[in-house]
Amino acid sequence: MVKSLSLSLFIICVTQVYAQNNVAGGQLSGNFQSNTQFYDRDAKIGATTEVYNKYKSSTDAWLFLNYGIKGYNFSLRYDLYNNSPLLNPQGVYNKQGIGFWQASKDIDKLNVTVGYFYDQFASGMIFRAYEDRLIGIDFAIQGLRMKYEVNKNLHLKGFAGQQKGNIFSSDRFAVSPQAIRGFNAENRFDISDNFKIDVGASVVNRTLDQGTMNGVVTQINSQLLKDRFIPKYNTYSWNGYATVAYKDFRLYGEYVQKSSEAINNQEGNKLINKGGNVVFGSLSWSKAFPKLKRKPSFGANVQYKRIDNFRFRTSPFETLLNGMIAYLPSITRQNTYRLLARYNAVVQDLGEEAFQAEAIITPKRFTNITINYSRVNSLQSNGINGVAIKLFREYYLEVQHRFSTKFKVKAGFQAVFYNQQRYEVKDFTYPNVTTLTPFTEITYKLTKKRSLRLEAQYLDTKQDLGSFVNLIVEMNVAPSYSLSIGDMVNIKPHRSPSSTIPSEITHYYSAFGSYTYHASVFSLAYIKQVQGVNCTGGICRIEPAFSGVRFSVSTSF
Repeated sequence: MVKSLSLSLFIICVTQVYAQNNVAGGQLSGNFQSNTQFYDRDAKIGATTEVYNKYKSSTDAWLFLNYGIKGYNFSLRYDLYNNSPLLNPQGVYNKQGIGFWQASKDIDKLNVTVGYFYDQFASGMIFRAYEDRLIGIDFAIQGLRMKYEVNKNLHLKGFAGQQKGNIFSSDRFAVSPQAIRGFNAENRFDISDNFKIDVGASVVNRTLDQGTMNGVVTQINSQLLKDRFIPKYNTYSWNGYATVAYKDFRLYGEYVQKSSEAINNQEGNKLINKGGNVVFGSLSWSKAFPKLKRKPSFGANVQYKRIDNFRFRTSPFETLLNGMIAYLPSITRQNTYRLLARYNAVVQDLGEEAFQAEAIITPKRFTNITINYSRVNSLQSNGINGVAIKLFREYYLEVQHRFSTKFKVKAGFQAVFYNQQRYEVKDFTYPNVTTLTPFTEITYKLTKKRSLRLEAQYLDTKQDLGSFVNLIVEMNVAPSYSLSIGDMVNIKPHRSPSSTIPSEITHYYSAFGSYTYHASVFSLAYIKQVQGVNCTGGICRIEPAFSGVRFSVSTSF
């Protein structure tokens, strides 16, 4: 009833504003995306979940509309989940409706927004409301947001609302019952043309509803006397951050603190009363030398992050990617090639210490060299027997050279250490994974509109599922067509004692075609995808194997 009333009021407001400003006119824009999957059961790769046995196909779709007129802005998004495994890869979800609506107005220096909105404070480690539909994430806030520009350097922002629901909190189209509020202030100091400092601070408050508190109390009372404590309705998080930009250098630092609250321990078998904090810093430098004959350039970036018990969600009972108020991305390299992206460092919000360093060197025109190193360890508090453990290492080297306007080659290698027990919550029968992966990509322009691309990788490991080779051949005809075929082969299979996948050479075929017409893209693909961790934008989740056909449409207007 409340949802219907809210939507009705929204439509009335749009109609009234349009009627009053019909002479001046407005601007309507939007976009549409749909993904349809047809499932082909394949026990050899483990593609045997519920969708293969019962439902056979699924569709996810989103239609977004935006209308702006005279400082008013109205947005609306229709979401459809039909037999969808997107929110929960082990099951299906069926529902459709208005997944997002918003009305906003600029009043001099003040902007007022009601309905759903996406936003973040600083880097997002204290608060981020965002959407990543490829892995089923939609952390929109429904409520009120106000932004005020005091002057060109000082900006204030505040909000109050509730996070959008998810499949585990009863309804994707409702909101979670917990209340969230936040305030942020940012100010820039222009010291000189080459020297600028941005500073900011934020505070976020989350209040538990009575139903959640009753569940927390019940669980605490079931624990041993020494493990019991008095839970709090309110949790507070605050941060301070600064960016210093001087000539070719850029330094960023942020510290986030959270008050004590009830959170799940590492094993997930009891609630503990813990506060938490995050320390993050980065330093980057880049320099070009255009006056030199070979026009070299150099860039470097180092990042450091330490997380200690910073599990900040709408409820202590939310798990995996559900109910996340804080955004804690991995600072390891985000790889795109299929085998290089097979093992990823999923952020450990109960404790990790991470470091990354990258250098990009251009010794001469048309040649680029990238060197990257990253490492992640647990803290002592969430290690083994009070000792920090090794979680992840990556060594990466890439050389790219353009030999002519038609011919370009990229080649390199990657070495990875991956703690499978910790990242995939496996038992002691799963050893740590070590890999060595050489790779190459060759692009050749046949004509001005036609190009041929070859992509190849070989992942060598004696753990997990064993060694793989991946080969893709792609033809592009600008601006309309793209075609590719590929095969990823498990050439040296290895299986754990509990694995249900046959220990034999296994092919993961793929075929892809897309057609682009103006702003519309149509794509059709046949894919076999290995089980494992899927990451996008530094956020990861474990997904089962996939076997079947995918048809996608996207357009904008």
